[in-house]
Amino acid sequence: MQLSMVNDGSTVVARLDGELDEHTAAGVREKLDRRIEQGGFRNFVFDFSRLKFMDSTGIGVLLGRYKILKRSGAGIYIASPNPHVDKILSLAGIYSIIQKINA
Repeated sequence: MQLSMVNDGSTVVARLDGELDEHTAAGVREKLDRRIEQGGFRNFVFDFSRLKFMDSTGIGVLLGRYKILKRSGAGIYIASPNPHVDKILSLAGIYSIIQKINA
């Protein structure tokens, strides 16, 4: 799993590449939390265009970051999930709280 984060004006884009599962979740969680703690953004985008797989542990990582970001008042978005990840997010009801965008 590779995670890169870039600032695009007032937006942070977190690009995940690989698999977000029980083996990679802790490292991803730590990196995301460090960046969120730094602040300085109004929107946070999870770019899932290169995410190949996500399990329930990955959903937990996403939900935990959602709660933190929501408290800070940031806009939260999921960009470009592949069909497999999109189906998992849909079944989990994630799109009822986090908006999906095409980037």
